[in-house]
Amino acid sequence: MIPFISQYRLRDILLTRFHPRNVVPPDTSVLGMALFASEAGPARHGTSRVKKVVLVGAVPPLMLKTKGNPNGLPLEVFDGIRNSVVTDRSQFWLDLSMSFYGYNRPGAKISEGVRQAFWRQGVLAGFPASYFCVKAFSETDQTDDLKKFDVPTLIIHGDDDQIVPIQAAALASSQLVKGATLKIYKAASHGLATTPKGELNNDLLALVRS
Repeated sequence: MIPFISQYRLRDILLTRFHPRNVVPPDTSVLGMALFASEAGPARHGTSRVKKVVLVGAVPPLMLKTKGNPNGLPLEVFDGIRNSVVTDRSQFWLDLSMSFYGYNRPGAKISEGVRQAFWRQGVLAGFPASYFCVKAFSETDQTDDLKKFDVPTLIIHGDDDQIVPIQAAALASSQLVKGATLKIYKAASHGLATTPKGELNNDLLALVRS
């Protein structure tokens, strides 16, 4: 059986062999989306070669509801995800596509092609990754990492994100990252790279060119 390696452990393995100074060109703009936003953050490995950072629909600082994070989601939500993955992982991904792209909202134009592509990506992740990543993205507190950002940072989030609610995510992280710019997409879902992709592409290009 192939052991599961979390994204955080994999990051450390890769960066031990490939130091950022060797793999990241100078003046690079780094984009992190959803649960991978932590990998875009410059806090762990410095900002000497990073010019700008963009966080899109990002999980940080913390998704889990705690005494210090009252706007987070209760543990029962994440236990439900784990249970769904164990019970019927294939159906879980197909069902999740509805809320992921906001297709469950009245008047939404549903793309079955997008739903099937989402399902395919999900099942390719495999069982261990699908199950264990829940703890990683929900319980990893990245508050201190965000406070270390010292490059221009653009935070983009949909105010109708049903996967990573904006209150405990972008609204909180924008207060932790010094000088961050927060851009909220009205009535937008978590699937920002697919649904309002034209707006997102324009914003990213404008940032890179600025």
